[in-house]
Amino acid sequence: MNRRTPASTVIAAIFLSVVSATAGAQPPPPDPQDPPGVTITKATPLADDDPAALDPLEPDFSLVSLPTTLRLPRHRGDFHLSHRFNLNLVCGDTESECFSTRVGGLFGLDSGANIGLEFRFGIMRNLQAVVLRTSLSQTIQLSLQYDAWHQNADHPVSISGIAAIEGDHNLGANTPDTQETRYSPSLGLIVSRKVAGRLIAYLEPFWIHNTAGEGLPTRDTGMIGVGGRLRLSSTVNLVGEVAPRVGGLALRDPQFGFAIEKRVGGHVFSLTFTNNPGTTFRQISSGGNPDTLNLGFNLSRKFY
Repeated sequence: MNRRTPASTVIAAIFLSVVSATAGAQPPPPDPQDPPGVTITKATPLADDDPAALDPLEPDFSLVSLPTTLRLPRHRGDFHLSHRFNLNLVCGDTESECFSTRVGGLFGLDSGANIGLEFRFGIMRNLQAVVLRTSLSQTIQLSLQYDAWHQNADHPVSISGIAAIEGDHNLGANTPDTQETRYSPSLGLIVSRKVAGRLIAYLEPFWIHNTAGEGLPTRDTGMIGVGGRLRLSSTVNLVGEVAPRVGGLALRDPQFGFAIEKRVGGHVFSLTFTNNPGTTFRQISSGGNPDTLNLGFNLSRKFY
């Protein structure tokens, strides 16, 4: 558990140095046509403050599994589907004919999958309500996201706050008599910074309550999600993320994921590779499976 802390600290330091370096640029000199002794504030372009405007560097509300700072217009919605196949693409040491087995199973398409359905709605300006239901333990997660800052001439970063609660067995609606429903509230912060019009970096500290397994003493977990999106073309991006735990209960390896992302109009499709099918905050904090890589995809549709 302690050996993971230095890596996350280095990553966080790199992120903060990029922010400080890019934010420390000097403002442009005054326009010589401005009247002497008068300071004129240049208006920010309307599109920069319009949450419905297309942002090629942030086309979706998630990276692979971690959330982003993308804003949602008031009274508009977004639907998101996540699909993680169960077949492990990594070959075991004692496994023979590994490649032919993977090809024969279409790299996981013939295996079962963990599916997540999410819908988010803009309640008011800068405030989103999100409902996520996953087939993994029949978990439902309810969350609110407040987009406090949007990166512009006045703010060097975008900042969003998240408060959520999740519970398995459909939030206890159909918990078996022999089991107990686990409820896990969580609080998080999403900080993003765009660099040179090609890269957006994310730092996401989270606290998650009740992360131990059923029947075990209550434990909490602190994690810091780190991710980014690299723009390859006007509609294609390379996406990556990792979520090391920095405190509390930390089992298995950190969850990670990477994807190739394609935007077509209001749709965004991502071909994903992860070491854990989890998409809720508690599931992400539980860590990834060692020596595992699962194929999957994300598909989202904006309704604005």
